[in-house]
Amino acid sequence: MDRKIAKGLALVVTAVIVAVTPAAGGSAAPAVEPATTARITWKPCGTPEPHDGGAECGLLDVPLDYRKPTGRKIQIAVSRIRATVPAEDYQGVIIALPGGPGNAGLCTSAAVCVPAAVGGAYDWIGFDPRGVGASVPALSCDEDYLHGPRPEYVPWRPSIEQTWLRRSRNYAEACRVAGGALLDHMTTLDTVRDVESIRKALGIGQVNLYGISYGTYLGQVYGTVYPKTVRRMVLDSNIDPRKVWYQAALAQDVNFERSLRMWFAWVATFDHVYHLGSTADQVRKRWYATQHKLRTAPAGGVVGPAEFTDIFIYAGYFQAIWPTLADLFVSAVDDPDAEVLVAAYESSFRPADDNVFAVFNAVQCTDTRWPRSWATWRRDNWRTFRGAPFATWYNAWGNAPCLFWPGKVSTPVEVDGSKVRSVLFVGGTLDAATPFEGSLEARRRFPNGSLLAEVGQTTHVLSFSGNPCVTGVIADYLTTGRLPKRKAGDRPDATCDALPPPDPTATSSQTLSRLVDTGAAWAPGFRARR
Repeated sequence: MDRKIAKGLALVVTAVIVAVTPAAGGSAAPAVEPATTARITWKPCGTPEPHDGGAECGLLDVPLDYRKPTGRKIQIAVSRIRATVPAEDYQGVIIALPGGPGNAGLCTSAAVCVPAAVGGAYDWIGFDPRGVGASVPALSCDEDYLHGPRPEYVPWRPSIEQTWLRRSRNYAEACRVAGGALLDHMTTLDTVRDVESIRKALGIGQVNLYGISYGTYLGQVYGTVYPKTVRRMVLDSNIDPRKVWYQAALAQDVNFERSLRMWFAWVATFDHVYHLGSTADQVRKRWYATQHKLRTAPAGGVVGPAEFTDIFIYAGYFQAIWPTLADLFVSAVDDPDAEVLVAAYESSFRPADDNVFAVFNAVQCTDTRWPRSWATWRRDNWRTFRGAPFATWYNAWGNAPCLFWPGKVSTPVEVDGSKVRSVLFVGGTLDAATPFEGSLEARRRFPNGSLLAEVGQTTHVLSFSGNPCVTGVIADYLTTGRLPKRKAGDRPDATCDALPPPDPTATSSQTLSRLVDTGAAWAPGFRARR
């Protein structure tokens, strides 16, 4: 066992699209127009440069508070990759809406989602949302917060619960000190207005949008507030607009449990390769026994039970990573290879990731009010834990700063896509990060949209799955504007069969590299929460 396994994990998890699950209920957005005449001064991006090269970058001044358009300004980092087709084939501007909340989106590429001949017909615009990455200011609260070992997630003892509550309170306070006035203006609606400011700065009347994971919620809200400016819109792995955010996390817990058990069953199928058990139950018991040993002896003094969960959460994101995770599992059994496990964890949690975690909380804690009583959280999470032990407390403590968050709480936009003329929804029926019911609900709210489903697929964000059936439908829509014919009833309008799970005897570095190339362009600074 060597560092190549950990390196494989580090590369693939770079592609993880944060998939926290927001949603709706509440009033419509106030009619506040982004009053901006600002323009973007473009120049070569330099290093690091957005995927595919030749990109231009710039900063756009936008109001910190759109209710005070002449007040304090912040800057949104924007990138552009120009179309490569003749003028007569040009399709316009497409803005990529990144996952998260908290993922950077400055680095983007047409080729990562659709065939180059299709993507080349558009100018592709990427951006780092407010508070993220190269945007100014960028929010970071405590760079040591994610360093291991941390307390285990499951609060078996009152002392564990109290430690996590104290940590969460301290993190929220650190964000108050670091963020100041920014924390009151970090909602999804604020970012949607930034997207509208980008459109105006580009001087175009209509825009195309390509949203993934949390970016689908940005697209849903944008279509609600600015429906007339939407030309075409692809929303892949959809947020359920009814569940901002507390109920969304509980729904995720159940679906991540299903995905992990599917991975256990897959590992058992290849017992002749991994020797971890010939049944899913045997593999599951061995995984939890290995995690238990790390309570008293964290691998390398870094990877304890919490960090072990963090590593294996990716089984619920990409099937392509299943062999890499199985190799890591082997390295953890009996005589843990501390060097490999520590490398796997630390390559996933770089100090810069605190920016992602900070913005994740800044958005979700102010998009809507969370339950104010810890007794409610405790009751609901223990109830969910009984059927879904893997991710429940992992999610709970990731969200717990919302109990103490100092930013001003808003009211979610009531998503209404009735005035949007065209949108293609994409979703996997077994997606854990954004459960498929979210794609069905989005379809209900956008009567002029159609839903493409990959049946039996657990992989999150199908644009990156490499399924030619899926990418073919997306490419046809972006080329012609044609949607799958909408069917009666509450169901997908078109389906693709899922790609088969990976074969560990055939998986190659090319497979991992393809996933890296597609994902890294969208989420160069991922966060292991969604």
